[in-house]
Amino acid sequence: MDWLTAENIIAVGTAVIGVLASVAVLWYERRVPRRKRLGYRVQLDTPIGSNGVEGQPNVRLGLFNDDEEMADATLVLLRFENIGSQAITAEDYDSGGPYGLTIRFEQRAIRGTAVTLPAGSSHMMGHFSRPPTPLRHEEGLLHVPRVPLNKGKHYKLLVLLNGGATEAPIEVVGDLVDGDVTETRSTTLDDTPPLFSRPARLLTVLLTLCVITLSSLVMVRGETSSPMGCAQGKLKVVGSTAFRPVAEELAAKYEQDCPGSEITVDARGSTAGIRELVAAGEAAKNGSPAVLTLSDGPQPGADSDARLTENRIAVTAFAMVLNDEVSLENLSTDTIRKLYTGEIRNWSRLGGPDLPVVLVSRNSNSGTRGVFQRRVLHGFEPAASSADCRRKLDPGAEVLRCELDSTQQVLDTVAELPGAIGYSELRSGTDLKGLHRVSLDGHAPALDGISDSAYPFREIEYAHTYGRPPADSLASSFLNYAMRGSGQDVVRTHGHLPCYTPEGLKICAS
Repeated sequence: MDWLTAENIIAVGTAVIGVLASVAVLWYERRVPRRKRLGYRVQLDTPIGSNGVEGQPNVRLGLFNDDEEMADATLVLLRFENIGSQAITAEDYDSGGPYGLTIRFEQRAIRGTAVTLPAGSSHMMGHFSRPPTPLRHEEGLLHVPRVPLNKGKHYKLLVLLNGGATEAPIEVVGDLVDGDVTETRSTTLDDTPPLFSRPARLLTVLLTLCVITLSSLVMVRGETSSPMGCAQGKLKVVGSTAFRPVAEELAAKYEQDCPGSEITVDARGSTAGIRELVAAGEAAKNGSPAVLTLSDGPQPGADSDARLTENRIAVTAFAMVLNDEVSLENLSTDTIRKLYTGEIRNWSRLGGPDLPVVLVSRNSNSGTRGVFQRRVLHGFEPAASSADCRRKLDPGAEVLRCELDSTQQVLDTVAELPGAIGYSELRSGTDLKGLHRVSLDGHAPALDGISDSAYPFREIEYAHTYGRPPADSLASSFLNYAMRGSGQDVVRTHGHLPCYTPEGLKICAS
Protein backbone atom coordinates (compact mmCIF):
# COMPACT_ATOMS: atom_id res chain seq x y z
CA MET A 1 0.00 0.00 0.00
CA ASP A 2 2.37 2.67 -1.30
CA TRP A 3 -0.35 5.31 -1.18
CA LEU A 4 -0.73 5.00 2.60
CA THR A 5 1.63 7.84 3.49
CA ALA A 6 1.28 10.69 5.96
CA GLU A 7 0.95 13.21 3.14
CA ASN A 8 -1.81 11.26 1.42
CA ILE A 9 -3.71 10.66 4.66
CA ILE A 10 -3.68 14.38 5.51
CA ALA A 11 -4.56 15.32 1.92
CA VAL A 12 -7.50 12.91 1.89
CA GLY A 13 -8.56 14.10 5.35
CA THR A 14 -8.51 17.72 4.21
CA ALA A 15 -10.59 16.82 1.18
CA VAL A 16 -13.10 14.90 3.34
CA ILE A 17 -13.45 17.86 5.71
CA GLY A 18 -14.04 20.17 2.77
CA VAL A 19 -16.67 17.84 1.27
CA LEU A 20 -18.44 17.40 4.61
CA ALA A 21 -18.45 21.16 5.17
CA SER A 22 -19.94 21.71 1.70
CA VAL A 23 -22.60 19.03 2.28
CA ALA A 24 -23.44 20.54 5.68
CA VAL A 25 -23.88 23.99 4.17
CA LEU A 26 -26.05 22.52 1.39
CA TRP A 27 -28.15 20.62 3.93
CA TYR A 28 -28.57 23.75 6.06
CA GLU A 29 -29.62 25.82 3.07
CA ARG A 30 -32.22 23.25 1.99
CA ARG A 31 -33.50 21.91 5.32
CA VAL A 32 -33.32 24.83 7.73
CA PRO A 33 -36.13 27.29 6.95
CA ARG A 34 -35.13 30.88 6.35
CA ARG A 35 -36.92 33.22 8.76
CA LYS A 36 -38.22 36.63 7.86
CA ARG A 37 -36.82 39.32 10.11
CA LEU A 38 -37.75 42.95 10.55
CA GLY A 39 -35.16 44.88 12.51
CA TYR A 40 -35.64 48.24 14.17
CA ARG A 41 -33.52 50.60 16.22
CA VAL A 42 -33.69 54.05 17.77
CA GLN A 43 -31.18 56.17 15.89
CA LEU A 44 -31.99 59.43 17.65
CA ASP A 45 -33.66 60.38 20.95
CA THR A 46 -32.75 63.96 21.75
CA PRO A 47 -34.36 66.84 23.72
CA ILE A 48 -35.50 70.06 22.12
CA GLY A 49 -36.57 71.66 25.39
CA SER A 50 -34.93 71.60 28.80
CA ASN A 51 -35.88 68.03 29.45
CA GLY A 52 -32.80 65.98 28.77
CA VAL A 53 -31.90 62.96 30.86
CA GLU A 54 -29.97 65.15 33.28
CA GLY A 55 -32.41 68.09 33.04
CA GLN A 56 -29.76 70.40 31.67
CA PRO A 57 -30.91 73.71 30.09
CA ASN A 58 -30.36 74.48 26.41
CA VAL A 59 -30.62 77.34 23.93
CA ARG A 60 -33.64 77.48 21.55
CA LEU A 61 -34.43 79.88 18.71
CA GLY A 62 -37.40 80.42 16.41
CA LEU A 63 -40.24 77.90 16.51
CA PHE A 64 -38.48 75.79 19.13
CA ASN A 65 -38.51 78.77 21.50
CA ASP A 66 -41.84 80.45 20.56
CA ASP A 67 -44.12 77.40 20.97
CA GLU A 68 -44.78 76.65 24.64
CA GLU A 69 -45.18 72.92 23.89
CA MET A 70 -41.53 72.83 22.82
CA ALA A 71 -40.40 73.45 26.39
CA ASP A 72 -40.38 69.69 27.04
CA ALA A 73 -40.27 68.42 23.43
CA THR A 74 -38.11 65.56 22.18
CA LEU A 75 -37.23 64.16 18.74
CA VAL A 76 -37.02 60.41 18.08
CA LEU A 77 -35.76 58.81 14.82
CA LEU A 78 -36.66 55.14 14.29
CA ARG A 79 -35.23 52.95 11.49
CA PHE A 80 -37.02 49.81 10.24
CA GLU A 81 -35.13 47.43 7.93
CA ASN A 82 -35.68 43.98 6.40
CA ILE A 83 -32.65 42.12 7.80
CA GLY A 84 -33.84 38.66 6.80
CA SER A 85 -33.22 36.55 3.71
CA GLN A 86 -36.69 36.94 2.21
CA ALA A 87 -39.03 39.77 1.26
CA ILE A 88 -41.69 40.85 3.76
CA THR A 89 -45.22 41.25 2.37
CA ALA A 90 -48.27 42.95 3.87
CA GLU A 91 -49.71 39.52 4.72
CA ASP A 92 -46.64 38.60 6.79
CA TYR A 93 -47.50 40.98 9.65
CA ASP A 94 -49.10 39.32 12.68
CA SER A 95 -50.22 42.07 15.03
CA GLY A 96 -53.82 41.01 15.71
CA GLY A 97 -55.20 44.17 14.05
CA PRO A 98 -55.35 46.07 10.77
CA TYR A 99 -51.97 47.72 11.32
CA GLY A 100 -48.61 46.06 10.98
CA LEU A 101 -46.87 47.59 14.03
CA THR A 102 -47.71 49.82 16.98
CA ILE A 103 -45.03 51.93 18.64
CA ARG A 104 -45.65 52.90 22.28
CA PHE A 105 -43.84 55.95 23.74
CA GLU A 106 -44.22 55.82 27.51
CA GLN A 107 -44.63 59.13 29.43
CA ARG A 108 -44.69 61.09 26.13
CA ALA A 109 -47.33 62.27 23.68
CA ILE A 110 -46.88 62.43 19.91
CA ARG A 111 -47.17 65.88 18.31
CA GLY A 112 -46.04 65.06 14.75
CA THR A 113 -44.63 62.29 12.55
CA ALA A 114 -42.71 62.26 9.26
CA VAL A 115 -41.70 59.35 7.01
CA THR A 116 -38.29 59.41 5.30
CA LEU A 117 -37.31 56.99 2.52
CA PRO A 118 -33.97 56.25 0.87
CA ALA A 119 -33.32 57.45 -2.68
CA GLY A 120 -35.18 55.45 -5.30
CA SER A 121 -37.89 54.27 -2.88
CA SER A 122 -40.53 56.95 -3.41
CA HIS A 123 -43.01 54.28 -4.55
CA MET A 124 -43.19 53.07 -0.94
CA MET A 125 -44.74 56.32 0.28
CA GLY A 126 -48.21 55.20 -0.81
CA HIS A 127 -48.20 52.42 1.80
CA PHE A 128 -48.13 55.05 4.57
CA SER A 129 -51.13 57.05 3.34
CA ARG A 130 -53.38 54.44 1.76
CA PRO A 131 -56.81 54.08 3.47
CA PRO A 132 -58.24 52.47 5.49
CA THR A 133 -55.02 52.09 7.49
CA PRO A 134 -52.83 55.13 6.93
CA LEU A 135 -50.04 56.06 9.30
CA ARG A 136 -51.65 57.71 12.36
CA HIS A 137 -50.94 58.52 15.99
CA GLU A 138 -52.89 59.08 19.17
CA GLU A 139 -51.34 60.28 22.43
CA GLY A 140 -48.29 58.05 22.94
CA LEU A 141 -49.19 55.44 20.28
CA LEU A 142 -47.99 55.42 16.64
CA HIS A 143 -49.78 52.98 14.33
CA VAL A 144 -47.65 51.86 11.36
CA PRO A 145 -49.32 50.28 8.27
CA ARG A 146 -48.40 46.87 6.87
CA VAL A 147 -45.48 48.11 4.75
CA PRO A 148 -43.95 45.55 2.32
CA LEU A 149 -40.14 45.51 2.40
CA ASN A 150 -37.76 43.73 0.04
CA LYS A 151 -34.58 42.22 1.43
CA GLY A 152 -32.22 44.97 2.66
CA LYS A 153 -34.75 47.81 2.19
CA HIS A 154 -35.62 50.25 5.01
CA TYR A 155 -37.61 53.31 6.01
CA LYS A 156 -37.37 55.81 8.87
CA LEU A 157 -39.92 57.53 11.12
CA LEU A 158 -39.15 60.93 12.65
CA VAL A 159 -41.42 61.56 15.65
CA LEU A 160 -41.89 64.84 17.57
CA LEU A 161 -43.06 64.31 21.17
CA ASN A 162 -43.54 66.21 24.40
CA GLY A 163 -44.49 65.54 27.98
CA GLY A 164 -41.52 63.41 28.96
CA ALA A 165 -37.74 63.18 29.08
CA THR A 166 -35.49 61.49 26.58
CA GLU A 167 -34.68 57.80 26.90
CA ALA A 168 -38.15 57.07 28.26
CA PRO A 169 -39.08 53.52 27.22
CA ILE A 170 -40.02 52.95 23.54
CA GLU A 171 -41.79 49.69 22.72
CA VAL A 172 -42.50 48.24 19.26
CA VAL A 173 -45.51 45.89 19.32
CA GLY A 174 -46.06 43.42 16.46
CA ASP A 175 -44.74 40.23 14.92
CA LEU A 176 -44.23 38.39 11.62
CA VAL A 177 -45.66 35.06 10.51
CA ASP A 178 -42.71 32.61 10.30
CA GLY A 179 -40.43 35.42 11.44
CA ASP A 180 -39.84 38.00 14.08
CA VAL A 181 -39.49 41.70 14.79
CA THR A 182 -36.25 42.32 16.64
CA GLU A 183 -34.33 45.28 17.98
CA THR A 184 -30.93 45.86 16.43
CA ARG A 185 -28.15 48.30 17.06
CA SER A 186 -25.90 50.30 14.79
CA THR A 187 -22.22 49.46 14.48
CA THR A 188 -19.92 52.15 15.76
CA LEU A 189 -16.31 52.72 14.74
CA ASP A 190 -15.18 50.73 17.77
CA ASP A 191 -17.55 47.83 17.09
CA THR A 192 -16.09 45.99 14.09
CA PRO A 193 -18.32 43.03 13.20
CA PRO A 194 -16.65 39.64 12.72
CA LEU A 195 -15.99 38.68 9.11
CA PHE A 196 -16.82 35.01 9.77
CA SER A 197 -19.13 33.17 12.10
CA ARG A 198 -17.67 30.96 14.83
CA PRO A 199 -18.23 27.67 12.90
CA ALA A 200 -16.58 29.23 9.85
CA ARG A 201 -13.59 30.32 11.92
CA LEU A 202 -13.21 26.85 13.45
CA LEU A 203 -13.41 25.18 10.05
CA THR A 204 -10.87 27.62 8.60
CA VAL A 205 -8.44 26.97 11.46
CA LEU A 206 -8.83 23.19 11.06
CA LEU A 207 -8.20 23.26 7.31
CA THR A 208 -5.24 25.60 7.78
CA LEU A 209 -3.67 23.23 10.32
CA CYS A 210 -4.10 20.33 7.87
CA VAL A 211 -2.40 22.26 5.07
CA ILE A 212 0.46 23.42 7.33
CA THR A 213 1.00 19.87 8.57
CA LEU A 214 1.05 18.50 5.04
CA SER A 215 3.52 21.17 3.90
CA SER A 216 5.74 20.54 6.93
CA LEU A 217 5.89 16.81 6.26
CA VAL A 218 6.91 17.39 2.65
CA MET A 219 9.62 19.88 3.66
CA VAL A 220 10.98 17.73 6.49
CA ARG A 221 11.21 14.63 4.33
CA GLY A 222 13.04 16.66 1.69
CA GLU A 223 11.99 14.38 -1.15
CA THR A 224 11.38 15.69 -4.66
CA SER A 225 8.54 13.63 -6.01
CA SER A 226 6.74 14.10 -9.28
CA PRO A 227 3.73 16.42 -9.29
CA MET A 228 0.29 14.87 -8.90
CA GLY A 229 -0.94 13.34 -12.16
CA CYS A 230 2.50 12.60 -13.62
CA ALA A 231 3.13 9.37 -15.49
CA GLN A 232 6.21 7.63 -16.76
CA GLY A 233 6.94 5.87 -20.03
CA LYS A 234 7.15 6.81 -23.72
CA LEU A 235 4.67 8.66 -25.92
CA LYS A 236 4.76 9.67 -29.57
CA VAL A 237 2.87 12.81 -30.67
CA VAL A 238 2.13 13.09 -34.41
CA GLY A 239 -0.16 15.12 -36.68
CA SER A 240 -0.64 18.84 -37.22
CA THR A 241 2.39 20.85 -38.32
CA ALA A 242 0.57 24.07 -37.41
CA PHE A 243 0.33 22.88 -33.81
CA ARG A 244 3.87 21.46 -33.75
CA PRO A 245 5.49 24.38 -31.81
CA VAL A 246 2.87 23.98 -29.08
CA ALA A 247 3.32 20.22 -28.94
CA GLU A 248 7.11 20.51 -28.73
CA GLU A 249 7.01 22.98 -25.84
CA LEU A 250 4.31 20.98 -24.04
CA ALA A 251 6.43 17.86 -24.36
CA ALA A 252 9.57 19.60 -23.09
CA LYS A 253 7.81 21.11 -20.08
CA TYR A 254 6.05 17.86 -19.21
CA GLU A 255 9.33 15.94 -19.30
CA GLN A 256 10.87 18.60 -17.04
CA ASP A 257 7.99 18.44 -14.55
CA CYS A 258 7.60 14.66 -14.69
CA PRO A 259 10.93 12.80 -14.64
CA GLY A 260 10.81 9.38 -16.24
CA SER A 261 8.63 10.46 -19.18
CA GLU A 262 9.84 10.58 -22.78
CA ILE A 263 7.69 12.33 -25.40
CA THR A 264 8.64 12.49 -29.09
CA VAL A 265 6.97 14.97 -31.45
CA ASP A 266 6.91 13.98 -35.14
CA ALA A 267 4.41 16.26 -36.91
CA ARG A 268 3.87 15.59 -40.61
CA GLY A 269 0.28 16.68 -41.12
CA SER A 270 -3.10 15.91 -39.59
CA THR A 271 -4.18 13.28 -42.10
CA ALA A 272 -0.85 11.46 -41.97
CA GLY A 273 -1.07 11.53 -38.16
CA ILE A 274 -4.55 9.96 -38.17
CA ARG A 275 -3.31 7.18 -40.46
CA GLU A 276 -0.32 6.51 -38.22
CA LEU A 277 -2.55 6.37 -35.12
CA VAL A 278 -4.96 3.92 -36.74
CA ALA A 279 -2.07 1.71 -37.88
CA ALA A 280 -0.52 1.75 -34.39
CA GLY A 281 -3.89 0.90 -32.83
CA GLU A 282 -4.49 -2.03 -35.16
CA ALA A 283 -1.00 -3.33 -34.47
CA ALA A 284 -1.30 -3.00 -30.70
CA LYS A 285 -2.12 -6.21 -28.89
CA ASN A 286 -3.33 -4.69 -25.63
CA GLY A 287 -5.50 -1.59 -25.56
CA SER A 288 -4.55 1.89 -26.70
CA PRO A 289 -1.06 2.45 -28.16
CA ALA A 290 1.24 5.18 -26.84
CA VAL A 291 0.49 7.45 -29.81
CA LEU A 292 -1.34 10.77 -29.77
CA THR A 293 -2.44 12.57 -32.95
CA LEU A 294 -3.05 16.32 -33.13
CA SER A 295 -5.31 17.52 -35.95
CA ASP A 296 -6.77 20.78 -37.21
CA GLY A 297 -10.45 20.03 -36.84
CA PRO A 298 -12.34 16.77 -36.36
CA GLN A 299 -12.09 13.72 -38.54
CA PRO A 300 -13.93 14.13 -41.86
CA GLY A 301 -17.46 12.77 -41.44
CA ALA A 302 -17.26 10.24 -44.26
CA ASP A 303 -13.83 8.94 -43.24
CA SER A 304 -14.19 9.12 -39.44
CA ASP A 305 -13.05 6.10 -37.49
CA ALA A 306 -15.25 5.16 -34.54
CA ARG A 307 -12.25 3.58 -32.83
CA LEU A 308 -10.66 7.01 -32.33
CA THR A 309 -11.50 9.24 -29.37
CA GLU A 310 -11.53 13.01 -29.94
CA ASN A 311 -10.38 15.47 -27.27
CA ARG A 312 -10.79 19.20 -27.86
CA ILE A 313 -7.64 21.09 -26.94
CA ALA A 314 -7.79 24.67 -28.20
CA VAL A 315 -9.27 27.10 -30.68
CA THR A 316 -6.89 28.09 -33.46
CA ALA A 317 -7.31 31.04 -35.79
CA PHE A 318 -5.82 30.85 -39.28
CA ALA A 319 -5.04 33.67 -41.68
CA MET A 320 -4.70 34.29 -45.39
CA VAL A 321 -1.20 35.63 -46.07
CA LEU A 322 -0.36 37.78 -49.09
CA ASN A 323 2.94 38.88 -50.58
CA ASP A 324 3.73 42.53 -49.79
CA GLU A 325 3.88 43.41 -53.50
CA VAL A 326 0.07 43.19 -53.36
CA SER A 327 -1.03 45.82 -50.87
CA LEU A 328 -4.63 44.65 -50.45
CA GLU A 329 -5.63 44.42 -46.78
CA ASN A 330 -9.09 42.84 -47.04
CA LEU A 331 -10.65 40.19 -49.25
CA SER A 332 -14.14 38.76 -49.23
CA THR A 333 -14.59 34.99 -48.98
CA ASP A 334 -16.35 35.16 -52.36
CA THR A 335 -13.21 36.76 -53.85
CA ILE A 336 -11.03 34.03 -52.28
CA ARG A 337 -13.17 31.38 -53.99
CA LYS A 338 -12.83 33.15 -57.35
CA LEU A 339 -9.05 33.27 -56.90
CA TYR A 340 -8.91 29.51 -56.28
CA THR A 341 -11.20 28.60 -59.17
CA GLY A 342 -9.15 30.73 -61.57
CA GLU A 343 -11.95 33.20 -62.29
CA ILE A 344 -9.57 35.95 -61.07
CA ARG A 345 -6.01 35.36 -62.32
CA ASN A 346 -4.43 38.79 -61.94
CA TRP A 347 -4.38 41.11 -58.94
CA SER A 348 -5.11 44.14 -61.14
CA ARG A 349 -8.75 43.01 -61.30
CA LEU A 350 -8.99 43.72 -57.58
CA GLY A 351 -7.28 47.10 -57.71
CA GLY A 352 -3.84 45.64 -57.06
CA PRO A 353 -0.67 45.56 -59.17
CA ASP A 354 -0.38 43.83 -62.54
CA LEU A 355 0.82 40.51 -61.10
CA PRO A 356 -0.45 37.00 -61.77
CA VAL A 357 -2.07 35.17 -58.87
CA VAL A 358 0.08 32.39 -57.40
CA LEU A 359 -1.71 29.96 -55.04
CA VAL A 360 0.67 28.47 -52.46
CA SER A 361 -1.12 25.60 -50.73
CA ARG A 362 -0.52 22.62 -48.46
CA ASN A 363 -0.55 19.00 -49.52
CA SER A 364 -3.50 16.66 -48.96
CA ASN A 365 -2.17 15.51 -45.57
CA SER A 366 -2.55 18.99 -44.11
CA GLY A 367 -5.21 19.69 -41.52
CA THR A 368 -4.79 23.41 -42.19
CA ARG A 369 -5.77 22.79 -45.81
CA GLY A 370 -8.83 20.90 -44.59
CA VAL A 371 -9.83 23.85 -42.42
CA PHE A 372 -9.37 26.25 -45.34
CA GLN A 373 -11.57 24.11 -47.58
CA ARG A 374 -14.28 23.71 -44.93
CA ARG A 375 -14.36 27.21 -43.50
CA VAL A 376 -13.48 29.45 -46.46
CA LEU A 377 -13.77 27.68 -49.81
CA HIS A 378 -16.73 25.47 -48.89
CA GLY A 379 -15.27 23.06 -51.39
CA PHE A 380 -11.99 21.58 -52.61
CA GLU A 381 -8.90 23.31 -53.93
CA PRO A 382 -8.03 22.74 -57.60
CA ALA A 383 -5.30 20.30 -58.58
CA ALA A 384 -1.68 21.39 -58.34
CA SER A 385 -0.34 22.84 -61.60
CA SER A 386 3.23 23.57 -60.49
CA ALA A 387 5.95 21.68 -58.65
CA ASP A 388 8.09 24.69 -57.71
CA CYS A 389 5.41 27.43 -57.40
CA ARG A 390 7.03 29.31 -60.31
CA ARG A 391 6.23 27.48 -63.55
CA LYS A 392 3.08 25.76 -64.71
CA LEU A 393 3.44 22.08 -65.58
CA ASP A 394 -0.05 22.08 -67.03
CA PRO A 395 -0.48 24.91 -69.58
CA GLY A 396 -4.24 24.37 -69.53
CA ALA A 397 -4.60 24.99 -65.80
CA GLU A 398 -6.74 27.98 -64.87
CA VAL A 399 -4.27 29.22 -62.24
CA LEU A 400 -0.76 28.49 -61.00
CA ARG A 401 -1.05 26.43 -57.80
CA CYS A 402 1.56 24.46 -55.88
CA GLU A 403 1.53 22.27 -52.77
CA LEU A 404 4.07 22.30 -49.93
CA ASP A 405 4.64 20.07 -46.91
CA SER A 406 4.62 22.53 -43.99
CA THR A 407 3.31 25.85 -42.79
CA GLN A 408 6.82 27.30 -42.69
CA GLN A 409 7.41 26.42 -46.33
CA VAL A 410 4.17 28.17 -47.28
CA LEU A 411 5.18 31.35 -45.42
CA ASP A 412 8.68 31.41 -46.92
CA THR A 413 7.36 30.91 -50.46
CA VAL A 414 4.61 33.54 -50.18
CA ALA A 415 7.14 36.05 -48.85
CA GLU A 416 9.46 35.31 -51.77
CA LEU A 417 7.08 35.26 -54.75
CA PRO A 418 5.35 38.50 -55.88
CA GLY A 419 1.62 37.93 -56.28
CA ALA A 420 1.60 34.83 -54.06
CA ILE A 421 -1.18 34.09 -51.60
CA GLY A 422 -1.43 31.27 -49.06
CA TYR A 423 -2.68 30.43 -45.60
CA SER A 424 -1.21 29.57 -42.24
CA GLU A 425 -1.96 29.24 -38.56
CA LEU A 426 -2.32 32.77 -37.16
CA ARG A 427 0.68 32.78 -34.82
CA SER A 428 3.01 31.52 -37.57
CA GLY A 429 2.42 34.57 -39.74
CA THR A 430 3.39 37.27 -37.26
CA ASP A 431 7.18 37.59 -37.45
CA LEU A 432 8.01 37.14 -41.14
CA LYS A 433 8.93 39.90 -43.59
CA GLY A 434 7.72 40.13 -47.15
CA LEU A 435 4.11 39.18 -46.47
CA HIS A 436 1.10 40.36 -44.47
CA ARG A 437 -2.13 38.93 -43.13
CA VAL A 438 -5.43 39.72 -44.86
CA SER A 439 -8.83 40.38 -43.28
CA LEU A 440 -11.76 38.29 -44.45
CA ASP A 441 -15.11 39.99 -45.08
CA GLY A 442 -13.87 42.95 -43.02
CA HIS A 443 -12.95 40.82 -39.99
CA ALA A 444 -9.30 40.86 -38.96
CA PRO A 445 -7.72 37.54 -37.99
CA ALA A 446 -7.42 37.64 -34.18
CA LEU A 447 -8.16 35.45 -31.17
CA ASP A 448 -9.34 38.32 -28.95
CA GLY A 449 -13.12 38.16 -28.80
CA ILE A 450 -13.19 35.35 -31.36
CA SER A 451 -16.15 33.67 -29.65
CA ASP A 452 -18.32 36.66 -30.62
CA SER A 453 -16.65 37.32 -33.98
CA ALA A 454 -17.84 36.37 -37.46
CA TYR A 455 -14.26 35.65 -38.60
CA PRO A 456 -14.65 32.35 -40.51
CA PHE A 457 -11.10 30.97 -40.76
CA ARG A 458 -10.84 29.22 -37.39
CA GLU A 459 -11.00 25.68 -36.10
CA ILE A 460 -10.76 23.55 -32.98
CA GLU A 461 -7.52 21.64 -32.47
CA TYR A 462 -8.18 18.01 -31.57
CA ALA A 463 -6.05 15.37 -29.90
CA HIS A 464 -7.00 11.85 -30.99
CA THR A 465 -6.29 8.60 -29.20
CA TYR A 466 -7.01 5.06 -30.28
CA GLY A 467 -9.81 4.18 -27.92
CA ARG A 468 -9.49 5.51 -24.39
CA PRO A 469 -6.02 5.11 -22.89
CA PRO A 470 -5.81 3.96 -19.23
CA ALA A 471 -6.21 6.74 -16.67
CA ASP A 472 -2.70 6.13 -15.31
CA SER A 473 -1.04 6.11 -18.75
CA LEU A 474 1.32 8.77 -20.07
CA ALA A 475 -1.14 9.53 -22.90
CA SER A 476 -3.95 10.35 -20.42
CA SER A 477 -1.65 12.35 -18.17
CA PHE A 478 -0.21 14.38 -21.06
CA LEU A 479 -3.70 15.06 -22.43
CA ASN A 480 -4.88 16.32 -19.05
CA TYR A 481 -1.73 18.45 -18.75
CA ALA A 482 -2.39 20.09 -22.12
CA MET A 483 -6.15 20.54 -21.69
CA ARG A 484 -6.61 21.51 -18.05
CA GLY A 485 -3.25 21.75 -16.36
CA SER A 486 -0.42 24.26 -16.57
CA GLY A 487 -0.05 23.32 -20.22
CA GLN A 488 -2.85 25.79 -20.92
CA ASP A 489 -0.32 28.59 -20.41
CA VAL A 490 1.83 27.08 -23.17
CA VAL A 491 -1.16 26.86 -25.50
CA ARG A 492 -2.07 30.49 -24.79
CA THR A 493 1.53 31.69 -25.24
CA HIS A 494 1.58 30.31 -28.79
CA GLY A 495 -1.51 32.31 -29.74
CA HIS A 496 -4.18 29.65 -29.29
CA LEU A 497 -7.26 29.81 -27.06
CA PRO A 498 -7.50 26.84 -24.62
CA CYS A 499 -10.87 25.12 -24.78
CA TYR A 500 -11.14 24.91 -20.98
CA THR A 501 -11.41 28.67 -20.49
CA PRO A 502 -14.65 30.67 -20.31
CA GLU A 503 -14.27 32.08 -23.83
CA GLY A 504 -12.88 28.85 -25.25
CA LEU A 505 -15.83 26.84 -23.94
CA LYS A 506 -18.23 29.04 -25.92
CA ILE A 507 -16.70 27.65 -29.13
CA CYS A 508 -15.46 24.20 -28.08
CA ALA A 509 -18.70 23.20 -26.36
CA SER A 510 -20.93 24.34 -29.23
